Amino acid sequence: MVVVVMVAVVVAVVMVAVVMVVVVVAVVMVVVVVAVVMVVVVVAVVMVVVVVAVVMVVLVMVVVVLVVAVVVVVAVVVVVVAVVVVAVVVVVVAVVVVVAVVMVVVVVAVVVVVAVVVVVAVVVVVAVVVVVVVVAVVVVVAVVVLFVVAAVVDVDVVGRCQGL
Repeated sequence: MVVVVMVAVVVAVVMVAVVMVVVVVAVVMVVVVVAVVMVVVVVAVVMVVVVVAVVMVVLVMVVVVLVVAVVVVVAVVVVVVAVVVVAVVVVVVAVVVVVAVVMVVVVVAVVVVVAVVVVVAVVVVVAVVVVVVVVAVVVVVAVVVLFVVAAVVDVDVVGRCQGL
């Protein structure tokens, strides 16, 4: 009977070890998924910033071309050129302001998404660690109880065998 109890204890310990390995693998997979999501978000932000920078460079080049054109045309029609320049500057300023606002909104959105992803990852990792610790404590208590029961059964059997 003691051997059966000991074998049951060993099987239980092996099963708990297998469960703990599965839990650790799950935690690692969650961390990898979170890291991949964060890399994708960072790459997306960098791509948006690059596109916005290219648009701003094009806008600056357009302004430069318009200024050169204005200098050439000033000799012919000063009033028309002044109106065109004011209109172009207003449009360019409006576009730059819109682009800047969009950039700020995108950066804030990305920061919020990254913060949410990090918080979720931390909560998941903490939850998994708590589960692993609780399972480990339950297993240790179960093993101790099984050993105590085995010891009591062993003493009882020995007492009967000696006729006590």
